[in-house]
Amino acid sequence: MNTQPLRFGLIGTGRIGQVHAANVAASPDAALSWVADPFVTGAQRVAEAFGGRATDSADEIFASGEVDAVIIASPTPTHIDLIATAVRAGVPVLCEKPIDLDIARVDALRPLVAQAGVPVALGFNRRFDPAFAEVHRRVGAGEIGALEQLTIISRDPAAPPADYIAVSGGIFRDMTIHDFDMARFFVPDLVEVFATGAAAFDPGAREHGDVDTAVTVLRAASGAVVSITNSRHSASGYDQRLEAFGAAGSLQVANAGTSLVSLSTAQSVEARPPYQDFFLERYAASYVLELAEFIRAARGEASTSPTFEDGRAALILADAARRSLDDRAAVTVDLS
Repeated sequence: MNTQPLRFGLIGTGRIGQVHAANVAASPDAALSWVADPFVTGAQRVAEAFGGRATDSADEIFASGEVDAVIIASPTPTHIDLIATAVRAGVPVLCEKPIDLDIARVDALRPLVAQAGVPVALGFNRRFDPAFAEVHRRVGAGEIGALEQLTIISRDPAAPPADYIAVSGGIFRDMTIHDFDMARFFVPDLVEVFATGAAAFDPGAREHGDVDTAVTVLRAASGAVVSITNSRHSASGYDQRLEAFGAAGSLQVANAGTSLVSLSTAQSVEARPPYQDFFLERYAASYVLELAEFIRAARGEASTSPTFEDGRAALILADAARRSLDDRAAVTVDLS
């Protein structure tokens, strides 16, 4: 078994790229070898902080022969070409979601990924959140009986800028896609999608034909039902909850607060501070565990990293949700 740290190339040095850089630098099983960003000053800052050489060209990373794996944290339109380049070079790749906004482009890449046999992992980090993973294990162990209902609540603290919404692919491909993957993590045999929503408060969503408030119901061949509630704002902080329900009981994941201290007075009882502020804080541990699992995949070991096929399935569900919203009707899906 190879115990040498894997040499990583990082492509993209925005907010999530910096998270990956820090985690690679902190891992005893990884080292940052190259950092690429067209805005080379960003690559230089990350390389200075976490190691590696900076470049403005992803091609230079692959040509160097000095990487054992790459992380793609660049904008979504670049993902397809970068995955293809990595696979052709025989370099395992961890790519942020989504693979692309166009399922036709994803399907065009699918044969190459399947035939090459190079690990391609998708950045659905929430599977590795310790609380969600514990519920998944306990459901799998039969603790609550057969899963009948899965409820996912996901609300961001505030809506993104309008110019981001314009290129994001909409709430289902950008935000809910994490929840679609979580739904499949628990209930893989999904066959039907119904979604409804509204632009209730965000001018950017209205401007770009998106919604800021959505509820999606997914039906499984097994009879299980998944409900996903999304909002682009939450006055109390980043709202992330989950409940798995079966005949023998239920398992719940509560929100993560900013403090364990509560205040009780004559005016209120057990008053607490708001929830954690955003995903980088709430899911910090999951990104560390996601990297560790990808390293196993890159070394050819057994791994539970979400795959290219998981990314494809989540995008199919996102597309179906948008179609359901537009048509006001349930949409049948085939995730095979």
